[in-house]
Amino acid sequence: MPGKISCRISPAGGDMLMIMSDTDLQLLARYARDRAEDAFAEVVRRHVDFVYSAALRQVRSSQLAEEVAQSVFTDLAKNLGRLKPDTILTAWLYQVARRTSTDVVRREARRQLRERIATEMTAMNATEATWPDIEPLLDEAVSALDDTDRAAVLLRYFENKSLREVGAQLAISDDAAQKRVSRAVDRLREFFTKRGVSVGGSALAIAISANAVHAAPAGLAITISTAALASTAVSTATVIATTTTTIAMTALQKTLVTAAVTALAGVGIYEARQAVRRGEQVQQFQQMTTAQQELEKERTDLLAQLAALRAANDRANSNAVEADSLRAELARLRKVSSEPAKLPSPAANSSTVPADQSATPTELPKDSWADVGFATPLAALQTRGWAVLNSNRERFKESVLITDAARKAMEEMLEKMIANAPAAERQRFSQQILSNNLGLEDAMLFPMIAENQSRGYTSYRILSERSLADDERQLEVETGVASGAAKRETLRFKKSGDAWKVVIDESFIKSQSR
Repeated sequence: MPGKISCRISPAGGDMLMIMSDTDLQLLARYARDRAEDAFAEVVRRHVDFVYSAALRQVRSSQLAEEVAQSVFTDLAKNLGRLKPDTILTAWLYQVARRTSTDVVRREARRQLRERIATEMTAMNATEATWPDIEPLLDEAVSALDDTDRAAVLLRYFENKSLREVGAQLAISDDAAQKRVSRAVDRLREFFTKRGVSVGGSALAIAISANAVHAAPAGLAITISTAALASTAVSTATVIATTTTTIAMTALQKTLVTAAVTALAGVGIYEARQAVRRGEQVQQFQQMTTAQQELEKERTDLLAQLAALRAANDRANSNAVEADSLRAELARLRKVSSEPAKLPSPAANSSTVPADQSATPTELPKDSWADVGFATPLAALQTRGWAVLNSNRERFKESVLITDAARKAMEEMLEKMIANAPAAERQRFSQQILSNNLGLEDAMLFPMIAENQSRGYTSYRILSERSLADDERQLEVETGVASGAAKRETLRFKKSGDAWKVVIDESFIKSQSR
């Protein structure tokens, strides 16, 4: 063994470099396969401080803590065959140390002690907790975490692993490891808060890193290695020699750990800034969501205003048409009364009667309006009425045939509405009507829906039907309403394929805008 010892002392030694670079599971595999006692001793050296400190916090006695640490590594030597390939040794050792400590110290005594400490902490002023406040509850808080969060905290703050190393151990990315660690610290902080210990997340992380792991008594690693290996019938001579040489590295290791703990304060500040940045991003998203909701509300309000304007315009047009009809009828009566009575000739009668004109008006009550397709003009009219009653935009669009000239006229009408709008509302009108691509079909449908809601459609009455061509019909339709005068309009239907549709041309748009 002298050659083996000198190889470990030399920094350039192959065995030394191999042992230091191997993972915990690789070292344990070497021990299980080749009974490489130096490999097991290296595992003990790496974790003895951590296990001893975990036990000491539980049993509150250095002598009992040494016994617990020895028992933990003895269990490790006996149970190598049961370790899974993805086992995180730090977490496994922590669990065994806690379970063993629980067996050593009576549960009732520990519970009473923690209750007394919690009561005292609640009575204290709400000040930032210190390590003596945190230490009695630390292991209970860590054990309350789930397996993954517990492993993340143990690796990051108990063993001072970097986030990259934590991610590699947990098989996740660096960013995911940072989120996992931050979430685990938040849950620890909530645990302490519920028990009257007020501590911030960064302060808690720094306190754990600086105080959670203490150096085990000198020589404890040798004693543990010897006892553990002896329990598995393995010679202890090599273990004593190899672990003796590793003690020389303790001072350097402690220096590195101290430097890591000092740097942790900067890491805590960085994580705090990251948390603030995430909060700002969430706030920006909420503001964007609120703005979008406001735009949707404005669009709905604008459509309602447009519907009301169209309804008012329709009422005005209806009144104007009725007034013109009354004037024409009055003029005709005056003319008839002032002229001698004449019997119309048969030829005159035939010339004044339009072709295919209905002798008796056809009634289509609202109850008969249904989605019956577009096979005939009357069916198309019923389907159109059904679409209005049910606010079915897609079916309404299928019931109309809009010419390019009509679309252009509609755009001009909307532009005039925007220009005539108050200055304060003009920009909003422009954005909602033009930028949101409010189609001509919508511009026709929404006022009809609004009028139906305010006045209540009751029926369609076909006053006359004229054949303009084989594929074209003209219907004079009166829309009955529950309140106010009926609405009369002339609709031109054209057959497109197998479907009859209402033709919306430039003259129709202009008649609606008067």
